[in-house]
Amino acid sequence: MSSSPLSKKRRLSGTETKTGSHCSSSNSVRTDLSHTPANGMAKNGNDAEIDEGLYSRQLYVLGHEAMKRMQNSNVLISGMRGLGVEIAKNVILGGVRSVTVHDEGAAEWKDLSSQFYLREEDLGKNRAEVSQPRLAELNNYVPVSSHTGALTEDFLTRFQVVVLTDSSLDEQQRLGDFCHDKGIKFIVADTRGLFGQLFCDFSDEMIVYDTNGEQPLSAMISMITKDSQGVVTCLDEARHGFESGDFVTFTEIQGMTELNGCKPVEIKVLGPYTFGICDTTGFSDYVRGGIVSQVKMPKKISFKSISSSLAEPEFMMTDFAKFERPGQLHIGYQALHAFQKKHSRPPVSWSQADGEELLTLAKEINSAQTGSAKIEALDETLIKKLSYVSAGDLAPVNAFIGGLAAQEVMKACTGKFMPVMQWLYFDALECLSEDGAVLTEEECAPKNCRYDGQIAVFGTKMQDTLAKQRYFLVGAGAIGCELLKNFAMIGLACGEGEVIVTDMDTIEKSNLNRQFLFRPADVTKMKSDTAAAAVKQMNPFIKITGHQNRVGPDTERVYDDDFFESLDGVANALDNVDARMYMDRRCVYYRKPLLESGTLGTKGNVQVVIPFLTESYSSSQDPPEKSIPICTLKNFPNAIEHTLQWARDEFEGLFKQPSENAMQYLTDPKFMERTLKLPGAQPVEVLEAVHKTLITDRPHSWVDCVAWARNHWQCQYSNNIQQLLHNFPPNQLTSSGAPFWSGPKRCPHPLEFSTSNDLHMDYVMAAANLHAQIYGIQGSTDRAGVVKILQDVKVPVFTPRSGVKIHVSDQELQNSNASVDDSRFEELKAQLPTAETFKIKLSPIDFEKDDDTNFHMDFIVAASNLRAENYDIPPADRHKSKLIAGKIIPAIATTTAAVVGLVCLELLKIVQGHKKLETYKNGFMNLALPFFGFSEPIAAPKHKYYEIEWSLWDRFEVTGVQPNGEEMTLQQFLDYFKNEHKLEITMLSQGVSMLYSFFMPAAKLKERLALPMTEIVTKVSKKRLGKHVKALVFELCCNDLTDEDVEVPYVRYTIR
Repeated sequence: MSSSPLSKKRRLSGTETKTGSHCSSSNSVRTDLSHTPANGMAKNGNDAEIDEGLYSRQLYVLGHEAMKRMQNSNVLISGMRGLGVEIAKNVILGGVRSVTVHDEGAAEWKDLSSQFYLREEDLGKNRAEVSQPRLAELNNYVPVSSHTGALTEDFLTRFQVVVLTDSSLDEQQRLGDFCHDKGIKFIVADTRGLFGQLFCDFSDEMIVYDTNGEQPLSAMISMITKDSQGVVTCLDEARHGFESGDFVTFTEIQGMTELNGCKPVEIKVLGPYTFGICDTTGFSDYVRGGIVSQVKMPKKISFKSISSSLAEPEFMMTDFAKFERPGQLHIGYQALHAFQKKHSRPPVSWSQADGEELLTLAKEINSAQTGSAKIEALDETLIKKLSYVSAGDLAPVNAFIGGLAAQEVMKACTGKFMPVMQWLYFDALECLSEDGAVLTEEECAPKNCRYDGQIAVFGTKMQDTLAKQRYFLVGAGAIGCELLKNFAMIGLACGEGEVIVTDMDTIEKSNLNRQFLFRPADVTKMKSDTAAAAVKQMNPFIKITGHQNRVGPDTERVYDDDFFESLDGVANALDNVDARMYMDRRCVYYRKPLLESGTLGTKGNVQVVIPFLTESYSSSQDPPEKSIPICTLKNFPNAIEHTLQWARDEFEGLFKQPSENAMQYLTDPKFMERTLKLPGAQPVEVLEAVHKTLITDRPHSWVDCVAWARNHWQCQYSNNIQQLLHNFPPNQLTSSGAPFWSGPKRCPHPLEFSTSNDLHMDYVMAAANLHAQIYGIQGSTDRAGVVKILQDVKVPVFTPRSGVKIHVSDQELQNSNASVDDSRFEELKAQLPTAETFKIKLSPIDFEKDDDTNFHMDFIVAASNLRAENYDIPPADRHKSKLIAGKIIPAIATTTAAVVGLVCLELLKIVQGHKKLETYKNGFMNLALPFFGFSEPIAAPKHKYYEIEWSLWDRFEVTGVQPNGEEMTLQQFLDYFKNEHKLEITMLSQGVSMLYSFFMPAAKLKERLALPMTEIVTKVSKKRLGKHVKALVFELCCNDLTDEDVEVPYVRYTIR
């Protein structure tokens, strides 16, 4: 797909503030971005515009207001080791006003285990100076400068947010207290091997504008009582979803109009359909109707400075199974700082002596505590483990804490989402050896290699194992890019192993905001190749191969038995459930571990699938999404979601399906035969559409296209509404005497076309251009010219007809059982030209939401908002319309980074061969709340036949070729199960083909029993078996010796 051009920009306002990036100091460097770069990206600042083409997916997470606030924030990130660079990467992608990276130290070997913008040739150079140009490439809107001097108070005043990583406790307190006094938002992030720490102080008073990031809820009202606490009852179509303490406002109420447009009212939930509001005794009587909408209320929160918070900490839990950990680690981290201060080095990896000393220090610090930070008893094993691994530097832990810290920076800048209050501690000790083996200092001593930071935690043997791994990564989008970065850093496949990454997509502009391996110059290139080349820059030793294949039955010749059997594991980085389930089935069949993850805005999840241990991804499924009833879409919309879905259906029904069917009619001789087999009235509908496309609606010029669009407008927004109101007048009553147009049914009104109405013209311009495109006619963007054409377009006068049936519910629609009108079918068939005489090439249009010049979204927005006007539904702007109609998944780099950090911690467990279920962790997070939940994976459910236990990972292995070289016949196969497993097969199938059943006709059965199994498969499926197929999968229904039906595993039948 070609890159989308720069989209329509929105004007933003903001005040100019002095930024740290504009300073010229002897030890500050910056990339000059004051000019507009060649790709059309402009600078941030007070005249900044939000580039919706670039930030589109993130805008759906944060919103325009928060993005504007972010573009006025200058951020300082101190410490450019692995954690600092991860935070900087995410903040720069997010689009703040400027970022200054600070470090006074030089790159050393252990930094390379997680600092992805340092290379071996950079050893000895200043980390900030080397990282700055590489970080600056991430987002041309964000100037990035480096600072290598000491952090003075004067320097800090240039920033709205200050982040410290890799800093001493003394410095954290000195700078933290200064920032607190000056109202500068302050964050400390730190990782030590398998441990992480995060602290936030956003000043005495901060306003959070939106605590959870969820869309405000709304519901339709059926009743409001007059009472000291009025009770509102909602229509029982769906639960209202409100919580006590929410604020709401009202519109469209008839009768009790005092509530319409009232100030937000606090509610108390009484039940799933009811809630209490204010005193309504003095209001008018409620008659009918009304919509209640949730209002997001700003919330004031207050933070303590780091010094006061050290003694009286407030903890944010990351793992409820480790309830005591935060308090322990709070003391442990202070002990680490004390150790560092005393020895000018961290504890030596796995040194018993240093472990004992750290424990002594921790005890001293704990006994000196006076506030709530004091704990009853120290967990001595935990503190020692903290000492053993604290010299380590692990990319996955940095990715997780770095994702969280960057999201906190965004919260500090925007007031969007609830900040971490105030300390967060994390550990992943499950990654260590399951048997509790203690490594030696020698195994974990620095080797002056790029993996020193990881060797410090796991030793050298683990590094050798990682280098030999062969992994299949499916997808090179946001999650794929992050996974590849982590793979390169931890040394996966950096020896004899290999990473194979496949993705059939090309890079688009909207990807650049979170798929951080790609640059503007890469737009239109293949994702997999570009990502592979980018990570080779990070670690030249990684063996990586890019493919452009979609995974599925079509590529099983490529990803065959040999391919899967050679793998050590699979990582999914997919964006749809079908592909995930397919890969899950393959991993279960080949018994390979699968790392599964996904994100939705600030929400993320991780699932690990381990052969013979856990259930698989497909074992549990989400409930299906609620679809909109057809009659609601066709005649009774009551929300903008309904009109947008209707507009999408219009797009398909006008610009895609009819021309596709017409081309099939002209090129495929079996088209008529196929069409006649369609259910209900569909055969006539399809032929009507083909007849229209080829004859009645076929344009010969641009003028014809404009006339068609104008008449279609009339039909949809005037005539059809008039007909609906003829059938059901505004004052119509139902059989029970209630108004027909009430509750979810909104009474519509027809529209009058006017060339001076922009929305009407938007519709005609878009529809006419799309119509022209199908037939290869040159379109036009000349609105004045179209207005001129419209003056001569004849629009027939419409009179509503009696006897037109309009279905009121989907049930009524189903019961109407429309049948094929044979005479009409034949009549249409006769009128259609024959393919030989009719030479025309039609181009059906595939909907593409991200190109702002193709008229697709223009049509959707106009079509939807005109229909919304028909029904008095508030319209949606282009941005919101694109989200709903384009089914866009909101996405932000912070969540992706954090989720993938957790995935790679699970990968480290798999590579070591962990066997215990409780060692592995499935995770869920919502960075907006913030909330974290970890659980051990669900064990694979066990089934039984006779006394044999089995799970989804088990199967019967049957070798098809016998010792004599001949293949098993069906009779021999049935006998084998009777003799070997005491099972009588009653039905046998392969895929969708039934190979054998006990109720088959005798003659057919006799013939089949003598045939070899593969011959039966080929005969029934009418497909030849490819040379790549080594084995077949058979599904069985069986009875045991007592003739009882038993559930059994599938059969893997080996043929080569």
